[in-house]
Amino acid sequence: MLEKQIEARLVKGVKALGGRAYKWVSPGNIGVPDRVVVLPGGHVEFVELKTEQGRLSKSQLVQIERLAALDQQVSVLYGAEEVDRYLKEIANEIHTP
Repeated sequence: MLEKQIEARLVKGVKALGGRAYKWVSPGNIGVPDRVVVLPGGHVEFVELKTEQGRLSKSQLVQIERLAALDQQVSVLYGAEEVDRYLKEIANEIHTP
């Protein structure tokens, strides 16, 4: 499965949960995660998507470390199965008081 197909799967799944998965483009900041996921209840998370064989670049690793150092939630998902697992996990989080 292509990365753009994996990304479309995430966007569709997040929308079904009542949220948004905004494409993140930050000029001058290469390597930022692909999507900013915003869900009901104030849940915000940065998500980087890869194919099952994909690898993070050095700039992506740096940006993920920077976000984590700011206590931000960052997920790296490899392939459609991990996207599906992620969607199930966040569905449980937003529906559990």
